[in-house]
Formats: sequence, C-alpha cells, structure tokens
Amino acid sequence: MAELNVAQIFIAFLVLLFSLTVHEAAHAWAAHRCGDETARLMGRMTLNPLVHIDIVGTVVFPLMAIATSVPVIGWAKPVPVNLLQLRHYRRDSILVAAAGPASNLLLAAVAAVVIRMIPSGFFAAAGPGVAAPLIELLGRMLEMNVLLAIFNMLPIPPLDGSGVLEGVLPARWSGAFDMVRPYGFLVLYGLMFSGWLAVLITRPYSMVMSWLL
Repeated sequence: MAELNVAQIFIAFLVLLFSLTVHEAAHAWAAHRCGDETARLMGRMTLNPLVHIDIVGTVVFPLMAIATSVPVIGWAKPVPVNLLQLRHYRRDSILVAAAGPASNLLLAAVAAVVIRMIPSGFFAAAGPGVAAPLIELLGRMLEMNVLLAIFNMLPIPPLDGSGVLEGVLPARWSGAFDMVRPYGFLVLYGLMFSGWLAVLITRPYSMVMSWLL
C-alpha cells in the first residue's frame, strides 16, 4: 500500500508539473502571437518545466496537498507580459490571460477522449502493473486540469480570470479594479479558509467533468 501511495504521489506530481508547464507556455505563446516577445526572449515559451517552476507553488504546496489527499491547486512562475506591446490592447490581454486555462481544458479533453477510446477489456488484459498507473495518470490528467482551469478563471487577482475581467471592464472601472489587485491573495486565502473557495469551484468542476465524461 505504501508503494502504491508513493506511485500515486509521483504520478500526480508529474501530471501537475506538466499541466502547469503547458499553462505557462500557453500564456507565452499567446503573448508572442499577439505581438509581445517578452516571454519568448526570456526563454519562457517552452515546455521545459525547469524554467517555469516556483519552488513553493509547484513543488512544496502541491506535494503536501497530494500527500494529504487535499484537492491539488498549484502555480508556476508567472509569464512576464508587456501589455503595451500587444497589437490590440484590450482584446489581446483577454486572449493572453485566457490561454493558460484554455490549455488546461484542452489537456483535460484529450485525457477524456483517451479514456473513452480505451476498449473495456484493455485493463483486464494488460494486468494491474499497467492498468493501475495508466488509470491513475489519465484520471489525474483529467481531474487536475479541469480544477486548474476553473480555479484560474476566478476573477480574483492574480488569477487569469482577473485579466479576462479587466479586459472586458469599461475603462472607467479598470482603475478601481487595479486598486483591488494588491489584496488578491488575501481574498483568496479568505475564501480558502472560509470554505467558499470550494463552493465556487465545486459546481463548475462537476459540470465540466460531466460534459467531458
């Protein structure tokens, strides 16, 4: 059982690392396509996880969550974006912000398609040595990426949803929203410890999972 738990932790961590890497690379790619070369020139438009890792958000916090069976939410180093370099400021800022969560939904959809395509007798024929890790990998890929997408789309700074919201807000409200930005982490912690973060995430998570499966 201990060996299985270690294997599950290892698989979950690899899935999270890959998912966060794709998430940040998607931001960098979207910024590049919209005219900002900042992330590309800094080497962030890559699937090399080493350039995206944040020790606390990518390693320590997720490993603690995985080991204690808490829903895993992690983060990587934010991709630098110079909004002044974007060709169409408001539209492109939305696209760049939404690219990360969109990449996670794409990964979740791929995992769901693979799960559907596997023949019903495959796992029995493959044996537990193959079936258990594969089930764990696909399940984690699906669940974790849906969770990351929904969490990041909350309109709370510094999450991606705040960038999307700021892009659609009337210009006269953007200044007021910027005043809230420094307190975003306090809002997130307040939601987390009060239990409201789970309330905000659970229903959209269940809806997306039902669509995919």
